[in-house]
Amino acid sequence: MNYKKLTILLASASLAACACLPVHAEEASPKKITFCLDWTPNTNHTGLYAAEALGYYDEAGLDVEFVQPPESSAVLMCAAGQAQFAIDAQDTLAASFDLDEPLEVTTVAGILQHNTSGIMSRAGDGISSPKGLEGKTYSTWESPIELAMIRYCMEQEDADFEKVTLIPNDITDEPAALAAHQTDAIWIFYGWGGINADIEGVDVDYWNFSDISTELDYYTPVIIANNAFLEEDPEAAKAFMEATAKGYEYAAENPDEAADMLIAGDTTGSLAGSEELVKASQEWISKQYIADADAWGVIDPARWDGFYKWLADHSLTSHDLTGIGYTNEYLPQ
Repeated sequence: MNYKKLTILLASASLAACACLPVHAEEASPKKITFCLDWTPNTNHTGLYAAEALGYYDEAGLDVEFVQPPESSAVLMCAAGQAQFAIDAQDTLAASFDLDEPLEVTTVAGILQHNTSGIMSRAGDGISSPKGLEGKTYSTWESPIELAMIRYCMEQEDADFEKVTLIPNDITDEPAALAAHQTDAIWIFYGWGGINADIEGVDVDYWNFSDISTELDYYTPVIIANNAFLEEDPEAAKAFMEATAKGYEYAAENPDEAADMLIAGDTTGSLAGSEELVKASQEWISKQYIADADAWGVIDPARWDGFYKWLADHSLTSHDLTGIGYTNEYLPQ
């Protein structure tokens, strides 16, 4: 028998058989997605970690990596295409859009439905409303929008912003700083700083910006995406957002389990020893993911534009930012 000829014939038959197999028999490699956080992992991010832990990204054919923001900011990283998605906030995004050539990013979801930030102070110091800031010390990031918001809130109560003493904000533990009298008042995000005051046993007063003015009920934080990626691979973008929405929906309904997923998924070590805070924060913030909206992530054009109109009315932007910078197109329909 001509074994060489037989081997060639068998090999040819094998190749022919393979050629007859449908293309989809070979599984495609997962689509790589880089997601840049805005800070170390916290309960704003829980839906992302839940989506990863529950396999939602795998099911969508995605290989998602969460990375820490560079010093230059998550927005610049996303705009440069080094990350397909990132986290920022509507107020800080204004500077990225208020350019002759705006940065190439678009907001694709609001992580929380309402602005849950405000001013926290020691209980009994009289700063339970904006007027109480007169004659007190406030720790500032020296952001023009931040200070304009403080001034505006005080003006609603006929208070004088010029009577506030401003000091640099280098605080990492807000309740401890208040207890130590390092400052009288500080801007916090209630879902972390306010809950932490309870955990640390520090009695505080607090008021929300959104309670003072509806124009200040903007979206913070938000998920942004690289514009070129959205244009070139809209199906991958929609797949990512659908899986992420499922993660946040799970976190909204299962705060305790979702908190465990966040803690387990934290590779930075920043949550070590803070399990009690994470659990308490998750219980509170889970109710804020969807709140009064029809679904997670949806951006209300009127509220988005209302804040950017407020910025323009107070000469905080040089361009009209209403109607730009956001879309609901990539959310589950």
